[in-house]
Amino acid sequence: MARVFASRIISKYVYNLMKTLFRALLLLTVGTVPATVSLQAQAPFKVPEIPVERYKLPNGLTVLLSRDTSAAVVAVDVWYHVGSKNEDVGRTGFAHLFEHVMFQGSQHIPYGQHFKIVENAGGDLNGTTNNDRTNYFETLPSNQLETALWLESDRMGFLLQGFDQTKLDVQRDVVKNERRQRVDNQPFGSMWEVVGAALFPASNPYSWPVIGSMADLSAATVDDVASFFKKYYAPNNATLAVVGDIDIAKTKALIEKYFGVIQAGPAIVRPTIAPVTLPEEKRLVLEDARAQLPQLLFAWPSVGTKNADNTSLNALGEVLTQDRTSRLTKLLVYDRQLATRVVSGQNDYEDGGMFLVIITPRPEASLTEIERLVDSTLNGLATRPPTTEEVNRFKNYTRVQSVLGLDGALRKAEILMDGSVFHNDPLHYIKSTNATLAVTPQMVSQVAAKYLTKGRIVLSMVPAGKLDQAAKPDLPYKNVTPAPEVQNAKPASGQE
Repeated sequence: MARVFASRIISKYVYNLMKTLFRALLLLTVGTVPATVSLQAQAPFKVPEIPVERYKLPNGLTVLLSRDTSAAVVAVDVWYHVGSKNEDVGRTGFAHLFEHVMFQGSQHIPYGQHFKIVENAGGDLNGTTNNDRTNYFETLPSNQLETALWLESDRMGFLLQGFDQTKLDVQRDVVKNERRQRVDNQPFGSMWEVVGAALFPASNPYSWPVIGSMADLSAATVDDVASFFKKYYAPNNATLAVVGDIDIAKTKALIEKYFGVIQAGPAIVRPTIAPVTLPEEKRLVLEDARAQLPQLLFAWPSVGTKNADNTSLNALGEVLTQDRTSRLTKLLVYDRQLATRVVSGQNDYEDGGMFLVIITPRPEASLTEIERLVDSTLNGLATRPPTTEEVNRFKNYTRVQSVLGLDGALRKAEILMDGSVFHNDPLHYIKSTNATLAVTPQMVSQVAAKYLTKGRIVLSMVPAGKLDQAAKPDLPYKNVTPAPEVQNAKPASGQE
């Protein structure tokens, strides 16, 4: 699953699309307010509250129920608190592989029928995996709630009874093809693997990709996968959210009927992940024969979603690249016209994170010049701190997002899940939004000084053989191109 900048509240794949919509609507809702008007002078803002009941079954399953009668639909969402972070060195990709296996049938669901049953009931479904959790969800007409609960409970409690070598081999090949499509055959597709490996120690589980390596996927056995399931796919490591046009009492009875009989699993021992710092700059070059234009990426180790600095780092990213008036976007895209796109922001995990700046240059633009301007802008934060106006624009976007982000039963379920799983509070999004609205320019300046240090990754991505296009190519760097491309690349005097 590719990493992109996103709030953990919303699926990382849809966040950027939603963000575009939010900003367009913002122009209609708050765009006529003078930018110099302080948020403190406006009416107090109350974050909309999702009605929710939270309880636990005796087997440890956490349940979240929220009634919403605005449409005759229901979302059933199951989160397992396991992601690539819980894998071992040499056994990467298991969490994502298991996401695929979970759709291939269980004791009472024939092979390949999970999708058909939901679609025939008028619903849709999917699953996603990231570093910290795996989720599975269905959205159906509300009179089909029992169908979704039956499906989810059967694969939670009875998956291994229908699991065999054939299913493993089929899904292993599917995941390998997914890796080929999304990573191996995409221009600079290994970018995130390179960044993770350079930023985190090899023993840190955030150092390897969610999709895993080909070697580890090939080595996976039926016993390996079964052991992973028994350890993590148990009710005491899961949260179930049911949101939509439901009768609370009847829903509780159905949940007890289908999930109450499943036995709890062993206690989960989660990895201890130490904070990461880089003592000095690491300069890397990635070549790719499929690429026509270079790209430039900067990465600094930062903090996880539970750290108080996370909110201010989010604000910093928006000060730099939120819109055409933001500092880096204005300078590189509009004033100097050296780039077509600049993105920056805090990419937070449960137990760590990274702050990123990514630039897509125009043809013939110099990465060296772009790096100089980026450094000038970042260093300038010390002498020209973020203004109230800049921070208030970020807060205005946050206000709009906090309302539009609650549209739809599944989106509400995801918001409640995020808070419950990672913060032990399904309504954590209210605290998070209020914390964002309390960010000050001084807080943004402080995190910029604290995290945007010389200990960073500078990754130049260039077409194969075009090492001279790298940023500051005369400085020592490490060529991190995967082996087949390295063999065909020309050596450079600056290469380590």
